[in-house]
Amino acid sequence: MELGLGVRNLDGHAVVDVKGEIDVYTAPKLREKLIELVSEGSYNVVVNLEAVDFLDSTGLGVLVGALKRVKAHDGTLSLVCTQDKILKIFKITGLTKVFPIHDSVEEATKQSG
Repeated sequence: MELGLGVRNLDGHAVVDVKGEIDVYTAPKLREKLIELVSEGSYNVVVNLEAVDFLDSTGLGVLVGALKRVKAHDGTLSLVCTQDKILKIFKITGLTKVFPIHDSVEEATKQSG
């Protein structure tokens, strides 16, 4: 499965729209994009997971790594996710305590930053 990545700017936030599956094969593409955004000065990032069908531990690792990168610049990394199967992964791993998870991109950009 191919991973689709789109980046847009909304209210001073870099919004990364992710589509497809985030796994051991596609996670490096997401990691590169998030590193690129931070190195370009985007420290308030919203990762939109609404169109993600699958997320494994490699994908979680990429998101945690990106969170550490933006926090080093006093930034924020918020997630947008309403799918139970993806939310369940964050709940099981305890990452709901680490990431702010929102129901919409608009909500995420208003609450952080």
